[in-house]
Amino acid sequence: MITMTEIARLTRVSQPTVSRVLNGNMNVAPDIRERVLACAKEHNYQPNVLAKGLQGSKTHLLGVILTDISNGFFADVAKAIETEARKHGYSIILFNSNYNTDNELEYLDIVRRYRVDGVLAVPIRETSQVWRGYAEKLEVPVVAVTRQAKGLDSVYVDHAEAGKMVAKHMIDQGYKQFLFIGKDYDRKYGGFRQALSEWGQAERVTNVVYQDDTQMKEVLRAYLPYRKQRLGVFAGNDIYALRILCFLQELQFMIPAEAGVVGFDDTMMARYLRPGLTSVSQPIERMAQEAVSRLLYRIEHACEHPLWNCPLHAVLVPRQSS
Repeated sequence: MITMTEIARLTRVSQPTVSRVLNGNMNVAPDIRERVLACAKEHNYQPNVLAKGLQGSKTHLLGVILTDISNGFFADVAKAIETEARKHGYSIILFNSNYNTDNELEYLDIVRRYRVDGVLAVPIRETSQVWRGYAEKLEVPVVAVTRQAKGLDSVYVDHAEAGKMVAKHMIDQGYKQFLFIGKDYDRKYGGFRQALSEWGQAERVTNVVYQDDTQMKEVLRAYLPYRKQRLGVFAGNDIYALRILCFLQELQFMIPAEAGVVGFDDTMMARYLRPGLTSVSQPIERMAQEAVSRLLYRIEHACEHPLWNCPLHAVLVPRQSS
């Protein structure tokens, strides 16, 4: 790959002049400018964006840190962010923390060394002071996506509202027992439990953290003697929901007569499963647009500090599973 120094030698001008031309400075004689640009094009010159970052210039790179790229929802989020970033002349560097906090902190350090202009992140624990403190030391703007992170600009779906929506759906459908699969600090569980409590069903709600398939089958097996009291399972994401559906069918629960399942994210598989999976749909494209727009605003207005929260609304998509 040709360098600025080699272009300078081939065009018989100084390296600083080549640099000014390639960085868009118009204060160069037209004939020299044309000669330098022609040489750069002929030899397919590519700028060193990391070197530009070290010099204090924009790299037009955005770091994107997700929790689980194997989840179709986050793959769609990454795609939407990349599409939106490209509209504004930015590229992305993608990292997958895999819900590992050590990975997350390591990637935050890597994006700092890459001199990205800003970071879009899905934090593992949005309430973690360690994560927030580390993010604030990056010296570039950070916007949290899909989660509301205290102390940072955030674009997210109101998970508590979505959890209440699922609870209402299950009550309307006549379910009598309720199981949430996921972390107890998940806001969607908080909303789910709160809504059921308001209907006098709090004592019928159980929260289980998914550890492995064997554990989950045993949890569901315990409901077999009570299957006439319909069990409503709210899974923290569609991946859990798919597994729960399979296990319930293995245990010969009738879906949805004896047990129903609601997922979260409305990924592609939710639409093509049989029975189709009821799931909560998030506005991914809108979320990406708002997040990228806010990050680019922060890049251009670094001194403005008022925090910005953008809660969006989810939609429940009923299908045969519930």
